[in-house]
Amino acid sequence: MKIKNIISTLLFSTIFISVFFICIFKTDSEFSLSERRALAQMPELSAESVMSGTFMENFESYTQDQFPLRDIFRSYKAFFVQKILGKYENNGLYYQDGHISKMDDDENPYMTNYAAELFTKIYDTNIKGKNSKVYLSVIPDKNFILSPKNGYPCLDYDEFIKNFKESLPFMEYIEIRDLLSLDDYYKTDSHWRQEKIVDIAKRYLEKMGNSSVGDFEENVLDNPFYGVYAGQYGLKTKPDTIKYLTNDVLKSCTVTYYNDMGKPIENSMYDMEKAYGKDPYELFLSGTQALIEIKNPNAKSHEELVIFRDSFGSSLAPLMAESYSKITLVDIRYIQSSFIANFVDFSNKDILFMYSTALLNNSLSMK
Repeated sequence: MKIKNIISTLLFSTIFISVFFICIFKTDSEFSLSERRALAQMPELSAESVMSGTFMENFESYTQDQFPLRDIFRSYKAFFVQKILGKYENNGLYYQDGHISKMDDDENPYMTNYAAELFTKIYDTNIKGKNSKVYLSVIPDKNFILSPKNGYPCLDYDEFIKNFKESLPFMEYIEIRDLLSLDDYYKTDSHWRQEKIVDIAKRYLEKMGNSSVGDFEENVLDNPFYGVYAGQYGLKTKPDTIKYLTNDVLKSCTVTYYNDMGKPIENSMYDMEKAYGKDPYELFLSGTQALIEIKNPNAKSHEELVIFRDSFGSSLAPLMAESYSKITLVDIRYIQSSFIANFVDFSNKDILFMYSTALLNNSLSMK
């Protein structure tokens, strides 16, 4: 028994000391590719941060994010929780019908009110009285399909959308839920698949009085797509395949990106460099951008469209480019809404506010 205790003590001490020295000499990582997020860095040590308690709080997050072999331990934890304990979810995610999905939060009225008040302010300041037609559409998470038939808790989407559109009576609502199926979403990600949403582009255009959607050629990206949920889930999953649509009209369009400093940069509709980067979904309109202009020199009319959007709009907007001489996409997570009038003319435009329930229910990133 004495020898057994000595061996256990030596083994524990060896592991403890090894981990200690690895933590000291290990270079901190800035980004987790598997979780698709920035990792916490060593907080600044000061008398103020110690007295306020923020140093220890931030230091705890730092040690968790920078722990050696973190991804391996995350996988072990996920395996134990789901395969041994039999829990249906891990890290707030669950696997059902071939899809990984995030557990829905309850509706947060503070967040939805904040979004509605911000949209109202944008309308009153920039759009009202300028002879523009204003539309609203809410994009549901795939939980609205997965959860009811499998018994998982989720938002009351009917109530959520009803309340939100009633808070914006000056916008005409465009319903798209009846067009969506589970197959329209990536299995390892929250976003919808471009090749599956041509009917949604047609619905938007028809409701806005323009039904011109051409035929598309389907292209397959030869890079496996592990969506944002794949790494967060913890267990190994099969990748998705990204397909993107082109035709002669899209190839003739010019695309200008404006970063958060207002500098214009010309690029293509599909950013092949980002298609092979950390998030292949950024193939579509180069991912997160404050302001984008798509100009169609072969448009049949001079009509223009302005889309206030989140990342779902990146794959949808190209499908609508044939119908407008110019589409301007605005992402108010990356540009102050009070600055928009410096870059966008809202007179005589179709204007679409198109946002996912996930962002509307956590809207403080919009400004």
